[in-house]
Amino acid sequence: MEIKEGYMPFMGYQTYYRIVDNDGCFDEASHAFEHDKIKNGKSPIILLHGGPGSTHNYFELLDRVALSGRAVVSYDQLGCGNSYVEGHPELWTPETWLNELCALIDYLHLDSFHLLGQSWGGMLDIIYLIEKQARGVRTAILSSTLSSSKLWASEQHRMIKFMSEEDQRAIAEAEAKDDFSSEAYAKANEHFMLLHCAGEVTEDSPECLRRKKKSGAEAYLYGWGPNEYTPTGTLRDYDYTDRLQEIKVPCLIMSGTNDLCTPLVAKTLYDGIPEAKWELFVGARHMPFAEQTDKYCEVLEKWLDEHEE
Repeated sequence: MEIKEGYMPFMGYQTYYRIVDNDGCFDEASHAFEHDKIKNGKSPIILLHGGPGSTHNYFELLDRVALSGRAVVSYDQLGCGNSYVEGHPELWTPETWLNELCALIDYLHLDSFHLLGQSWGGMLDIIYLIEKQARGVRTAILSSTLSSSKLWASEQHRMIKFMSEEDQRAIAEAEAKDDFSSEAYAKANEHFMLLHCAGEVTEDSPECLRRKKKSGAEAYLYGWGPNEYTPTGTLRDYDYTDRLQEIKVPCLIMSGTNDLCTPLVAKTLYDGIPEAKWELFVGARHMPFAEQTDKYCEVLEKWLDEHEE
């Protein structure tokens, strides 16, 4: 596979991007997609990672999508990975990351593309679809994401009630004291994330999952909060549920049965978006593309091919 990497100037910093381009439709010198070279009408797909503060790394599991001739674009959002910035909590707002996405689309000269967002990346996807009227988007893929921080927090707390009394007590005490530094809380939170987010990374895990990365802890804390079930950051009031009907492009919703994105959260998206399809991965947690990669890619590629001219 041919990998092309670069940096986009943004707000006095720089945003790292990575493009898997087997057909040579991206010109590195002009950092632009040459649309006359895109074969078979296969519009590129842009991948929006989670967090805030994660990196593109896990999305390298989707590189195989490029084998069909479709360019795959990922990037490290400002605040993490190769776009790492810290010491600027004022940056970590949805507006910063929306402006960054818009800037990247313009910088790469993308005028027709599919937009896949996972977790927080799906929230950014929804913001773009509604606030920017889905400019340039052929279809959207909303992977293990949400339309309401309040509903998300409620569902996480519902699932916490299935944990041991010891873990429940540790989490409740941490939230009540607004102090998440205790060993008991750390242990309980680790249990919760193993149940609903992802399994442990081992020597047998794909290299992109084992690779060291520079996570944006500050971006996560100020953007979302101290954990998945306590949104206290700039996204705490995020709620697009009542505006989902404004999304006018076809949307594929993907989630797992054991996901942080519970079936209720996913169904809320499905019920609200006019032209939506929902694929539920039995037994999967928050990253079906990592736990059931073959099936995820099969579903994704079929969706993309069905929605080209």
